[in-house]
Amino acid sequence: MSADPPPGERRSTFADGLRLAAGTLSVFPVRPGVVDRRTGGIAMTVAPLAGALLGGACAAVLAVALWLGLAPPLAAALAVAALALFTRGLHLDGLADLADGLGSAKPAEQALEIMKKSDIGPFGVVTLILTLLVQVTALAQVTASGTGPAALVVACATGRLALTWACRAGVPAARPGGLGSLVAGTVRPGPALAVTALTLLGAALAGPRAVLAVPVGLLAAWALRRRAVRRLGGVTGDVLGALVETATAVALVVCATGG
Repeated sequence: MSADPPPGERRSTFADGLRLAAGTLSVFPVRPGVVDRRTGGIAMTVAPLAGALLGGACAAVLAVALWLGLAPPLAAALAVAALALFTRGLHLDGLADLADGLGSAKPAEQALEIMKKSDIGPFGVVTLILTLLVQVTALAQVTASGTGPAALVVACATGRLALTWACRAGVPAARPGGLGSLVAGTVRPGPALAVTALTLLGAALAGPRAVLAVPVGLLAAWALRRRAVRRLGGVTGDVLGALVETATAVALVVCATGG
C-alpha cells in the first residue's frame, strides 16, 4: 500500500516535527503544517532539544534571580515557576491526572475517564505539591553549590528524553484520539539511542553527577510508564506529561546528591 499522502496534501517534513515539538512542549504558539504520526515521531525524537532550550530559559531566570541577590531557595522557586509557565503547566496537569487515575484503583476505562475530568482530586493535589517541593528543594541545593543552571538544563532535557523512550516502537496508546495515539510507538530505536547519547554528552559538560542524573531519571520514568501501561493499557498525553515531571524531579535530586 502506498504511503503517499492524498492528492492535494503534502507530506510531513522534519520541520513539521520540530514545530510540533516546540508547540506541544512549550508556550510558544508554533504550529506544524502537517500533523501525522511521522510528525509525532520526529517531535518526540527531538523533545530533549526542546527540553534543553526550556531549561536554558529557566536557567536564565535562575541566574537573574541570584544576580538580584535572592537566596537560592527563592531563586529556585522562581525558576521552577518559570518552567511551569513556559510549558503552560501541561506536564504538571498530566502528572495530577495520572495520580488521580492510578490512585482511584478503578478499572482502566474508568481510570481513563477520571483522568479526562478537568478537576483535580486529592491524589493529584498531593502528588503536585510533593513533586514541586522536590524540584524546588533539589534545585535550591545545587544552586547553593554553584551548579544550579547547568543542573536545570540537564534535568529538563532528561524529562523530555523520557518522552522519546516512552514513545518508542512497541509502546501502545491507551485510547484512540489525543496526543497519546498520535505519538505512541512512533520513535525508532536508532534515533532514540542517538539522542540519548547526545544528551549524555551534553550532561558531561556539567559533571559526573549530571551524567548519572540522565539514566536515573529515565529509569524512574520507565518504572512509572510501565505501571501506567499495565493499569491503563497504554500511554496518553497525561501519562507522557507525568513522565516528564517525574524524570525532571529525579534528575534534579541526583544532581543534588553530594552537592
